[in-house]
Amino acid sequence: MPRKEQGWVTFQTSEEERKILEEFCQHSQRTKTEILRELVRSLDEYTSSASSPIPTKSREKKNADSLEVENIPPKRPLKVSSRNILKGVVKQVVRGEVSTQVTLRVVHEVELTSIITTNAADELEIIEGTEAYAVIKSNDIAIAKD
Repeated sequence: MPRKEQGWVTFQTSEEERKILEEFCQHSQRTKTEILRELVRSLDEYTSSASSPIPTKSREKKNADSLEVENIPPKRPLKVSSRNILKGVVKQVVRGEVSTQVTLRVVHEVELTSIITTNAADELEIIEGTEAYAVIKSNDIAIAKD
């Protein structure tokens, strides 16, 4: 049996939560351990840079006449039909009037370049240094972002 002293973390989840995690693992091609580590690290980054508490599903009333305010939980992962999805960091953005060239640095310093519409680059808020995904289908590379 794993022990806390060894660094093991165990917890119970509902059937729905387990299914969500398994789907996310399958779509992101990562293990549960990798996802948990990334989540914990992102919480540390969030708490060190945020002045407000971490969002939860709790509801609070502003006053008797106002509507309930709900903190929004994190988004569920994007489902994509493409099987080749590579996470990377935006290295270069060359903006044009109609199209924008986006270069991502992915695993082992490999760089992928895609030309997307400038409108799409604006909507995705593609800027150098941010994380994004190369979504590869046949001979096409699309760009996605959390």
